Amino acid sequence: MSEIPAGDDRVVLDVWCELQCPDCRTALDDVRALRARYGDRLEPRLRHFPLEKHKHAFAAAQAAEEAVEQGSGWAYVEAVLARAAELDRGGEDLLVEIARELGLDAEEFDTALIDGRHILIVDADQAEGKAIGVTGTPTYVIGGERLDGGKGQEGLRERIEEITDRLLADRA
Repeated sequence: MSEIPAGDDRVVLDVWCELQCPDCRTALDDVRALRARYGDRLEPRLRHFPLEKHKHAFAAAQAAEEAVEQGSGWAYVEAVLARAAELDRGGEDLLVEIARELGLDAEEFDTALIDGRHILIVDADQAEGKAIGVTGTPTYVIGGERLDGGKGQEGLRERIEEITDRLLADRA
């Protein structure tokens, strides 16, 4: 969702996520806790990995990128994940409704979903994920290490904390 400038000391945590995934919704608690613990020293970045089994995941990823454009990426992601179970019924209309509820330009969301302006970002994330071995969501990449949460999230936050602490100590 955002690039870290060269020379920045923040640790990047790539969060390979699918916005219709119940496990990703649960993983948000870990991401929140990590953000609370590390503040600006940790930069979680949403990376898209829509799964074929979820009909509206690709559109949700595109909508999340529109939210980034409008300055509310994580807020939108959290709102969509909170209502992920409704996506099968609500589809793209629900994605636009969530944008409206957050005070974003819902008409622009609707247009973005029609014109596909964010497809290349989503496709690039998915291709990179496949190239590094992401097979399910959530999957985390930090310090060059891939942690697969799709097989279970037990202990993942602690492992991310260990890696983050090590990386921050190495930079001090």
